[in-house]
Amino acid sequence: MTGYTFLPPDNFLGLAEEFSGYERSRVVVLPIPYEATVSYSGGTRNGPRAILQASTQVELLDREFDDELALRWGVHTLPALAPSMEGPLIMVDAIQEAAAAQARAGKFVVGLGGEHTVSVGMARGLAQIHCADSSPLLTVQIDAHSDLRASYEDSAYSHACAGRHFHRLGSLVQIGIRSVCREEIDFIAAHPETVRVFFAEDVHAGPEYLDELAERVKGHKVFLTIDVDGLDPALIPATGTPEPGGLSWWQTLDAIRTVAQNADIVGFDAVELAPIPGYHAADFTVAKLVYKTMALALEARQ
Repeated sequence: MTGYTFLPPDNFLGLAEEFSGYERSRVVVLPIPYEATVSYSGGTRNGPRAILQASTQVELLDREFDDELALRWGVHTLPALAPSMEGPLIMVDAIQEAAAAQARAGKFVVGLGGEHTVSVGMARGLAQIHCADSSPLLTVQIDAHSDLRASYEDSAYSHACAGRHFHRLGSLVQIGIRSVCREEIDFIAAHPETVRVFFAEDVHAGPEYLDELAERVKGHKVFLTIDVDGLDPALIPATGTPEPGGLSWWQTLDAIRTVAQNADIVGFDAVELAPIPGYHAADFTVAKLVYKTMALALEARQ
């Protein structure tokens, strides 16, 4: 067999079995190719596969930590969670069950979406295990949109309502927001203690907002959800509802690093990548962001 050439395994970072077996892996990646409530351009169901494929080209060495971190942690990629067409609530319940099972097993769970509705199941599953003592879960949401509608297009589980569900689990900090409706602005104003929005202009004004961000998250258990349209479409145009004026790569990492250094990130996801055929830069950017977020979250927990 030594004369044959084999393709890398179809898992995150293309890791060999030695570094991706379930039992020895600290991290599990859960692909969730669900798309049912998108309201503009589709394609998010193809996001998880594109991220996994692009990730095989990501270098394992992280210069910030001077280590090939994935080889130390172990990263196992689970089979993709089959979409349910019975409705988004049924899918959210299935995601919650899957995420909770992995968290219960002691794994650090990373979700790959799919539309933003999948994050509701991720948040609930992680809260079920990590907040069993009734301490609230704080969600940090990087996004272009607040997603704080009570209902959208006759569904309370639309991707446009994800933030409202996060808020029900505890408190909510949003970063990079630049598109809201009147209902969302009113909701934010009505909940000053439990909802803090750092709009895109706050981030672009300079790093001073990071001090308040650090205070907001300090000591909390955090679910981090990254809607990739939170980044500027110059970096990631491959998303269903791109908005100009988004975060740069470095601004995104500064925000995640601040959260990781001041809170306990118990899991995270990356959602809303809608791959563009022939344009792989966005896929690679998201794959690299997922690996870097793993690094910042896990190394802060040492």
